[in-house]
Amino acid sequence: MKIITLILFFLLFNFSFSQMIFKVNNFSKTYYGKVFIEDTTAVFSKGWVAIYNVNTNKKLIKVNSEELTYELHNGKMLANIIELPYGEQSQIIYEDFNFDGIKDFAIMDGQNSCYHGPSFQIYLATNNGFKYNEGFTKLAQEYCGMFNVDAKNKTISTMTKSGCCWHQFSEFKVENNNPYAIKIVEEGLGMSGITWDYIEENLVNGKMVTSEYQMLDVEINEDNLLLSFEFSNQKKMQIFYIENYLYYVFTDVDEAIELLYYENFKYSKSENSLTFINYNTQYTIYDEKIVIKTSNKNYVMKAAKNTIKGTLLKLKKIDFENLSK
Repeated sequence: MKIITLILFFLLFNFSFSQMIFKVNNFSKTYYGKVFIEDTTAVFSKGWVAIYNVNTNKKLIKVNSEELTYELHNGKMLANIIELPYGEQSQIIYEDFNFDGIKDFAIMDGQNSCYHGPSFQIYLATNNGFKYNEGFTKLAQEYCGMFNVDAKNKTISTMTKSGCCWHQFSEFKVENNNPYAIKIVEEGLGMSGITWDYIEENLVNGKMVTSEYQMLDVEINEDNLLLSFEFSNQKKMQIFYIENYLYYVFTDVDEAIELLYYENFKYSKSENSLTFINYNTQYTIYDEKIVIKTSNKNYVMKAAKNTIKGTLLKLKKIDFENLSK
């Protein structure tokens, strides 16, 4: 009997010892918080987060959670740590989210955001205390961790992702305590493996206007550049290589890709020119110009002065998988 009693005492002692309530009081003179962790030995534990009034000790907000995680700083739990997107994020964040000059609360409710990251419930300050807000809460649940607040420009921004090669960045304004999107940018790795494909939506006159574009995801420098030059309209042409493949890229003034080609090139030693055909249009590049031939018209695009870098003469001595001579 004595052995059974000792075992029960040991189990109860360890159970109570692993539970802990942390007081959080580094964020306000008016409010303080408490965070209950059921099992401090676990990475994720059941628990709750609550906000109290300093003068009355009245509980104002309480959020239960199936999965709380925490970090201590010199033995204390601190509020308002926001290391976006993947770093430490406090259980209590006290900040003005709706730009009315009064601070609001974000309370951690678990790990419901992307990749099992921290998620929050948002309570906005009102004349009658703090009120749960569904719109702001969605921004702290459906993306990666807590959202970012830009007080200067009065915008909210979020990020979410899928794997290594797809991201979405969104920007929101706030009206009547409701956030609404003004810009959404999706980026994904292109089929070529050297570009990022973008789909961008911008709010224009009350409607989201969509545009699509590509950007290079490789560095072009003296080591892999064969030839480049610009035109009078500031657009740019570059011939470069990666490993054993040759690439042609034509970009606009913002470096967005208008044409990327890497299938079959032909080099003429006698003319020192590089030719390829794309959708029944023939492109012939020389060291100072591009000649474009269609079924009914020819175009000549001359390089702007002092913009030419490199030469196609290097192709006489270099071979590529997608180049014939």
